[in-house]
Order: sequence, then structure tokens, then C-alpha cells
Amino acid sequence: MQSKGGLPEVDFLQLIKQFACTKWDSLTDNQKTFAKKVWGVISFKWRWQIAMNVPYLAIFLLDRTIPAVHQFDMSLIATVTSKLPLPAFISSWIGLG
Repeated sequence: MQSKGGLPEVDFLQLIKQFACTKWDSLTDNQKTFAKKVWGVISFKWRWQIAMNVPYLAIFLLDRTIPAVHQFDMSLIATVTSKLPLPAFISSWIGLG
């Protein structure tokens, strides 16, 4: 037997939309403009956060699809550090000396 929950599934979303619309309509013009400005700042920060995390998402996807990501070449670091004028104590900190 199937048991029914306390809230009907179809009406719940409709109630949320109706509640939001009635609250929006009850706001004054000044409150609406302020709410739009606040939403613009919040959505801008979300977009900025997503843009900043795109490289990490690409690395995550490459990590799952390309196993060569895990093959780290120490000779690459050796060639880079040989051309940099690093003191011996700094190269010992990063494990090269």
C-alpha cells in the first residue's frame, strides 16, 4: 500500500509561487527597487563565484576522465627551478634540494 504524505505534491509548488507573488505585489515601489538592487548584488556575487570556480571544475572533470592528470613529472619542476635563481634554502623547502 502507498501512504500519502501530509502535503499534496502538485499544490505545494503552486502555493509557493502564489505566496511569492502576493508578497511581491504587496511591496511598495521603493521596496521593490531596493529588492531588485539587493538581488542584483547577490546574483552578481554568485556569478563571480561560479566564474572563479570554473578552473577547479575543469580540473575535477579532467581528473575523472584523463588519468594522465595524476602522472606528475618531477623533471618539469627541475627544469623550471634550474632557470630560476632560487637560494638553496628555498629549494630545500619545496623538496628540490
